[in-house]
Amino acid sequence: MADAKVIPFDDDRSRSGAGRRRGALPGGRGQGPVTAGPAPVSALPGGQVPDGTAEAAGAVSEDAGEGSGSGWDRRIAGGLAFLRRRLTGDYDVDEFGYDEELTDQVLMSMLRPLADKYFRVEVKGIENIPSDGGALIVANHSGTLPLDGLMLQVAVHDNHPAERHLRLLAADLVFMLPVVNELARKAGHTLACAEDAERLLQRGEVVGVMPEGFKGIGKPFGERYKLQRFGRGGFVSTALRAGVPIVPCSIVGAEEIYPMIGNSKTLARVLGVPYFPITPTFPWLGPLGALPLPTKWTIQFGEPIPTDGYPPEAAEDPMLMFNLTDQVREQIQHTLYKLLVQRRSVFF
Repeated sequence: MADAKVIPFDDDRSRSGAGRRRGALPGGRGQGPVTAGPAPVSALPGGQVPDGTAEAAGAVSEDAGEGSGSGWDRRIAGGLAFLRRRLTGDYDVDEFGYDEELTDQVLMSMLRPLADKYFRVEVKGIENIPSDGGALIVANHSGTLPLDGLMLQVAVHDNHPAERHLRLLAADLVFMLPVVNELARKAGHTLACAEDAERLLQRGEVVGVMPEGFKGIGKPFGERYKLQRFGRGGFVSTALRAGVPIVPCSIVGAEEIYPMIGNSKTLARVLGVPYFPITPTFPWLGPLGALPLPTKWTIQFGEPIPTDGYPPEAAEDPMLMFNLTDQVREQIQHTLYKLLVQRRSVFF
């Protein structure tokens, strides 16, 4: 198999974030050509119709029926072209391993039914994400397994008018797992380090970070929707250096998909993971216990906090970083409480 082409880091292709239309399949959603009917024919004396006119009209009708199938023909042709490009290596990846075509055509198509039909994600405040240029989305983290990050990625792309792509910052563990490592890089995720995040922001990407880390995703069910510590505010420093706005994001619904009622620390140490969750269904029901509960999700993007008005040395000011970090955290927590009061049920 040929190697994929690597896009130079300063390549401007697709930097605006504009992508393919939601639900589009390889080749697009074209409809078949519409065939016009026969021109009006003057009736002959006695009300007769010229010989062959009826047969001609029937043939035109059949052609129009066949045209409706051309949409499927285009999809099949597009799918075959996609496979050919994958097999020959005629596709692009950036220096982080991000494969935009694979993400749009395959990965997003697999995640979309989970977001739209299973969790029924409702998105609010999408207009707070800029239509171009860099932005740092800071969200709460929960759910035992990091499905909230994937749903956030779908929400940004499918609901933003510019169909922007979210580049998530992930923990080291993600890139140590076989298969998961490769898929994460293909989907645009990168290591949660300040250098990578700053480079992505400076080239105009939308970057997502969940500062709670494992403390948030692995917290007990009794502490749901209570934000954990946001680290040392490194994400604020990164945003200040890049001069991009910080967009607080609150996610409701993920806390209940795997109610974590216990944590086997012994198994966690043996497996080399931060925690080993015990839920009402896992591990008691085996693989079936890994099925998330179909909760109703709401993702709300808050008012952006600008950073371009600060001087360059502001990124080194610990007091400023502390204040901005606390401001972002408080805004997310306040929105979480507001959404919880507004929702009717965990599942509806």
